[in-house]
Amino acid sequence: MEIYNTTDTYKSIVHETWSLCDASITTYPLADVIRRINAAYEELVGLIINADGTLEFDDTNFTDLPRGTGTLVEGQQTYSFALDYLQITAIEIKNSEGKWYKLKPKDKEEYGEMSPDQFWGVDGSGNPNKGAPEVFDQLGDTLFLYPAPTSTAVTLTAGIRIWFKRKIDIFTTADTTQEPALPSTHHVMLAYMAAIPYCMGNKKDRVSWLEKKVGSSDRTSPVYGGMAKSLMAHYAHREKTKKKIMRPRKEMWV
Repeated sequence: MEIYNTTDTYKSIVHETWSLCDASITTYPLADVIRRINAAYEELVGLIINADGTLEFDDTNFTDLPRGTGTLVEGQQTYSFALDYLQITAIEIKNSEGKWYKLKPKDKEEYGEMSPDQFWGVDGSGNPNKGAPEVFDQLGDTLFLYPAPTSTAVTLTAGIRIWFKRKIDIFTTADTTQEPALPSTHHVMLAYMAAIPYCMGNKKDRVSWLEKKVGSSDRTSPVYGGMAKSLMAHYAHREKTKKKIMRPRKEMWV
């Protein structure tokens, strides 16, 4: 379904929302409907990114891939980045031969009683030792690379690449034919979710039915099931083309 198709209203999420509420653009203004659809969309994406497997979610309305590159600085350990992401999934460094390799995440708590600087070392001036970065630590919108990069070991220009799960491309009141990056079978779910807040104040008798229709992916919820359950199942099991292999676990006995 499209967000707000004023010609073919039967495939418009906004018009479906109004229909579920017996509302109109006058009683339920377009800006309010779009805002609540966006809120529902973001809520679902929050659930999806914790349910998808190796085939990860990304909003198909974006025209680029969910990754970005940056330039490294000789001997610089810390790097900041924009917060237009939900999760960082991988960080890569380009070596001096122009080939990418992946860094391992390592939190400062994993160094035990040592600090990261103690572990990786500093030079006579107290600056971080330089080399080919092996691990990273993320703190908010800042990355710490250990050891600090040097041009003799890595490529500095566009030498770091970050893969991430990003925020959705939210709808605006000017959008008409744009579709949500959800399976088409669940586009209507946004209409049901956007209808609930309006009906809570105007059509209270419909709230229970709408909530059951939307459902919950939480097994402990009284409204477990519905479209939420089937949506999460879709993302959890959409990698059927990937062959699953069972491997024995090795245990050492003392």
